[in-house]
Amino acid sequence: MRVGLFVTCLVDLMRPSIGFAALKLLEDAGCDVVVPATQTCCGQPGWNSGDRESARELALKLIAEFEDCAYVVVPSGSCTGMIRAHFPEVFAGEPGLLARAERLGARTFELTEFLSKVAHRPKVSAAFDGAVTYHDSCSGLRELGVKAQPRQLLAKVEGLKLVEMEECETCCGFGGTFSIKYGDISAEMAERKCAHIAASGAGAVVLGDLGCMLNIEGRLRKRGDAKTRVLHVAEVLAGER
Repeated sequence: MRVGLFVTCLVDLMRPSIGFAALKLLEDAGCDVVVPATQTCCGQPGWNSGDRESARELALKLIAEFEDCAYVVVPSGSCTGMIRAHFPEVFAGEPGLLARAERLGARTFELTEFLSKVAHRPKVSAAFDGAVTYHDSCSGLRELGVKAQPRQLLAKVEGLKLVEMEECETCCGFGGTFSIKYGDISAEMAERKCAHIAASGAGAVVLGDLGCMLNIEGRLRKRGDAKTRVLHVAEVLAGER
């Protein structure tokens, strides 16, 4: 099964360990993984900011890079949502390109969604000593329905105890450009999220989107919390932390 791994530009630039962890998980699941060297961005920042021309160019580039793969897997709910839910909007009124976008979108999955639904990964060989809490990132939860999948996989990690925080489905305040346009509101949302993380008593918060990770970790450190770890679900499942 030929699987294209779309690493995402944020992972590539800020925390490439997530990409390597995703690669390990896919290979362990028996996939023939290809990582196009020319891949960059899905176009989401431009699309959300009204720069439709650059978003279209990046979307077309991504389609060309991955459309020969049986599946595309992304360690990010927001980028998966862009490809699956919004590429058809990008190419609305262009029948040929719209069809290509829809075909690719139908084969594109968030990482834990793919492992649970397509690869049917039977086991996780990683171990984790301690309690974690899970933050449901907005795009993964609301655009893709990713909720049970990461929890089911985390339950297979030896030694890991999942403790649910209050308001685990509430936004952390990142929202891409939202955190820039509405900084004060975003900061209050992040503060509330971090308070719930602290109240859970878990030593780490696990999630599936790097943007949320950066936002939450930044706020935790500003609060003086230097101990709570912020981990991507791929890192935990692959045992690479």
